[in-house]
Amino acid sequence: MKKIILIVVAIILAIVLYEAARHRTAQAGPVSATNHSLAPDFSLTDLNGQPLDLSTYRGKVVLLDFWATWCTPCRAEIPHFVEFQNNYRDHGLQVVGISMDDDLKPVGPFYKEYKMNYPVALGNDKLAQVYGGILGLPVTFLIGRDGHIQAKYVGAVDISTIEQGVKSLLQAK
Repeated sequence: MKKIILIVVAIILAIVLYEAARHRTAQAGPVSATNHSLAPDFSLTDLNGQPLDLSTYRGKVVLLDFWATWCTPCRAEIPHFVEFQNNYRDHGLQVVGISMDDDLKPVGPFYKEYKMNYPVALGNDKLAQVYGGILGLPVTFLIGRDGHIQAKYVGAVDISTIEQGVKSLLQAK
């Protein structure tokens, strides 16, 4: 009987902790721990075989999105990021996607299905670590024209919050 009670209490505690973390993440907004630090540069190859270097976007506002094809909140955000790229490209925005899938096999078809109009590359553990550890998805960084991280959004965040951050950075010359 004691074992059953302990198991039930452990399950309830796990559910409470999960829900608390999910609620906190969904409303977290920018995480200030990385704000204003220089965004780590990286060199990857995008899905089209072209070099993808973060440094080439210096002078632009960069929305750097860590995502995966199996991630439900990522699937919800990506159409908005496609729209951001369409609407704000001429104002100096560049969206960059880093897929954290285990391999490229599902990424290409996903890219086409979602009509992604920005560069996407396959990320790796080393890149995740230099960005503070990407433990859950999505994780979105807003990087100012000077290459400094201005905001970090962890988990599902209201898309209008991200768009407001993009607009604010685009207005700051």
